[in-house]
Amino acid sequence: MDDAKTRTRRQILEAAAGILEREGAQAVSTRSVAAAAGIRAASLYQLFGDKDALLAALAVHGFDLYLAEKHELAPTGDPVADLRRGWDLHVGFGLRHPAFYVLMFGTDRPGRRPPAAQEAHDLLLRFLSRVAAAGRLRVPALTAAGLLHSGVTGVTLSLIGAPAADRDPEISARMRDTLIGSLTTGPPPVTDSSLAARALALDAALHAAEEAAEEAAEGACEGAALPLRPAETALLRDWLNQLAR
Repeated sequence: MDDAKTRTRRQILEAAAGILEREGAQAVSTRSVAAAAGIRAASLYQLFGDKDALLAALAVHGFDLYLAEKHELAPTGDPVADLRRGWDLHVGFGLRHPAFYVLMFGTDRPGRRPPAAQEAHDLLLRFLSRVAAAGRLRVPALTAAGLLHSGVTGVTLSLIGAPAADRDPEISARMRDTLIGSLTTGPPPVTDSSLAARALALDAALHAAEEAAEEAAEGACEGAALPLRPAETALLRDWLNQLAR
């Protein structure tokens, strides 16, 4: 697409976005958008075809706005906390841009996927991959993504549909904490994720297990013996200490 067409397309989308946010999707027509953009209707048809194609392009434009906010959400050392922040950002975007949100995540008939469904799914999977890498995900990532997407879009659409004065700000936070809490585990005891820290943690656990095995042997208890022979335990502890250094 040449520069002139790119500029005209952007001009049309910005005009359509203004109508969408001020008056809702029902007010977006090829005639109203062409008039707001200051172009001929024929130019709009050449670039977008019809109203349905224009609305689909608007949904993509809305998702670009959504992604711009997501990209400002820098990852921290706690992927589960990042998941919660992502939830709050998602709901906040919907409440600030309700008409865009309904266009992006709603559907006009059964069996039709919302325009932003796949993009949102892929983005959520990237968040969950960091949770899984930290060993804190209780269920498969695809299952967690489906549950979280259903939860956050349901909450957001519910809040959008309620009069502003009747919205309970606690609903989103409670749903977020309940759902994410059921899908993830608590933080690991070692907050330093470096190889040295993990090696030291495992060495400490091994040492504690050795002591417990010795106490069990002195008390003639059963089932407390380590699954390693003494030479294997010594070799493993030597490797762990080398990793720690």
